[in-house]
Amino acid sequence: MMVVFFDPGQMTARLTLEDQLAEPDGQGGATLAWTEIAALWAKVEPVSSLVVDRAGGEIGTITHRIWVAFRSDITAGRRFRKGARLFAVKLVGDPDETGRYLTCLCEENAP
Repeated sequence: MMVVFFDPGQMTARLTLEDQLAEPDGQGGATLAWTEIAALWAKVEPVSSLVVDRAGGEIGTITHRIWVAFRSDITAGRRFRKGARLFAVKLVGDPDETGRYLTCLCEENAP
């Protein structure tokens, strides 16, 4: 496996890693809430965009590749937050299997 060269100085975006927790609502259901797990530095790269018509309106989705230092608690189903922007984590991988960095394929839904 070839080692990927990545300049950690490119990690200039401050993101918050969040996980969704279900809290019982007392009636047999649950209220879903997002809670902060960690704050971290990242490099955010736009990859692609797609606009589709749904129910008479346009919905845009932007795909990003987000580079972060390796963490074992970053998994699909969690999300990153940067201010009001939300990035849903879809795929997580170690680009060169050295345990130094992770690349996360994320989707940001545009209003």
